[in-house]
Amino acid sequence: MTEPVESRVVANGIEHHVIAWEGGDRGTIVLCHGFLDIAWSWDAVARRLAAAGFRAVAFDWRGHGESGWVGAGGYYHFPDYVLDLDELLPRLATGRVHLVGHSMGGTACSMYAGTTTERLRTLTLIEGIGPVGHGPELVPDRFGAFLRTVRGVRDEPARVLRDLDEAVARMRVQNPELGDELGRFLAARSTRPAPGGHGLVFGFDPLHRTRSPMPFSVEAYGAFLRRIDVPVLVVGASRGFRVPDEAERVALLRDGRTVEVEGVGHMVHWFAPDALAAALVGFLAEHG
Repeated sequence: MTEPVESRVVANGIEHHVIAWEGGDRGTIVLCHGFLDIAWSWDAVARRLAAAGFRAVAFDWRGHGESGWVGAGGYYHFPDYVLDLDELLPRLATGRVHLVGHSMGGTACSMYAGTTTERLRTLTLIEGIGPVGHGPELVPDRFGAFLRTVRGVRDEPARVLRDLDEAVARMRVQNPELGDELGRFLAARSTRPAPGGHGLVFGFDPLHRTRSPMPFSVEAYGAFLRRIDVPVLVVGASRGFRVPDEAERVALLRDGRTVEVEGVGHMVHWFAPDALAAALVGFLAEHG
């Protein structure tokens, strides 16, 4: 396999950072990362998929990694991600693709697939079958939190990291098992020089540190799941994130199956690339 190739693709008015791992002619797999993650985090999985004969493509969502941020007054809502994906897919591959999403990326991918599967062959959701729902009585509180957190981001400067070691330490707060080699690889690609050239800052838009005002409706999300008419693989982690009604959500899929990766937490693609790639290759082989 040749080394991955990076490019820039404009979709929905935003420049997206794209990485492609060329493998073979078994089909294109589009890999969509989760919240505050980056396209490069798929590298280990993508290399295994390419070795199995697939072409793997990953991109940074808007406001993440090396992709562009929203303009002044903009924000990051699921409909924005879905529209980005709709405009990205025909620029990433010809014909139908196997769409894979992790966490937030999985939720966006499932909403897209529940809207249209014209460009899809299969859908895989890795720890990404939607967050916990919120009742309407919480909406005013979420709007209040939105106002407070957006003001806070505007008033506070970005936290400057001393070096990559400090960046890795920050990443270990959520993922204590993150090793030095993978940690430095991800930290180097998740950070950029701080303003003034001293130290580093994480590359995501600080607006991601705010509270979205929009509650998540399980009922509306269920309507998306019911409309997905391609085969769906739902991948969970034995120590990962699970919503209380996960089984009920999976049951809404017309053609869905589940698999669990043992011994890992939420970041399955970071810590279990062999098991994840094997599950993907087995599933996609049935729907080539």
